[in-house]
Amino acid sequence: MFSLLWEGHAVASCLSLAVMLLLHISDVCMSESHRAECPESCFCLESVDGGLAVRCSDMNLIAVPHGLPNNTRNLYLDNNLLLTIPSDSFIGLPLLFKLDLSHNRLVRIDPGAFRDQADSLSSLDLSFNLLETLDPEAFGDLRAQTNLSHNPWLCDCRLQLAMPQLLLDPSSLAEVVCNTSEPEELAAQGMPFILVATDLDFCATLQRTTDFAMLITMFGWFTMVISYLVYYVRHNQEDAIRHLEYLKSLPNMQGRSGEALTRSTWL
Repeated sequence: MFSLLWEGHAVASCLSLAVMLLLHISDVCMSESHRAECPESCFCLESVDGGLAVRCSDMNLIAVPHGLPNNTRNLYLDNNLLLTIPSDSFIGLPLLFKLDLSHNRLVRIDPGAFRDQADSLSSLDLSFNLLETLDPEAFGDLRAQTNLSHNPWLCDCRLQLAMPQLLLDPSSLAEVVCNTSEPEELAAQGMPFILVATDLDFCATLQRTTDFAMLITMFGWFTMVISYLVYYVRHNQEDAIRHLEYLKSLPNMQGRSGEALTRSTWL
């Protein structure tokens, strides 16, 4: 009886060891698989909240790496040399939750750059770049908490239209500062955009400028039309006068022709 119990315990121990060995082999295989999927310039680790944490920081990258694992959850592209974020840069990353693009040289974000991330992306860091303005179509329906601090912003109507589409990081609002403004007479330089936008309407100023430009253009066209009509009338009057003088001269010419014909007949 004792030997049977001992043999049963030994079998159970062997099965337990076998299961643990299989699990270890599975973890190793999965880890190797993730390393195989990871771009050459990045490091990929299991994220504590599931998916992968892909770190591509300090790699002198000039473009978003291709072939990012589709289970990427946290992506770090900070401290690189990125200039633009083209459309569909993060397509195929349905689990992307956090994206760090800080400390680059970004000057433009194209429309559709964050396509397909509206439902997943929760944190977006664009701080310490060279962004002056934002295309209102660049973010689509994205509602990620966004850090826009420490960029040389041009505060204008375009930026005013783009800002409400973003859920700005509250801790960074004071650092979203106008480097320049358009029009310049609004004197928004050096002021946080969140404060300026409550007092100034950049789009209304632009609308007044546009209306004035349209008025000048219409006046110019009206002047051209009037000038053409005056020229046309004067030209027609001169033609009419010349034609009238010609008609008046016709009887005299006919009379002289008749006299010449009579004289030739007598001769």
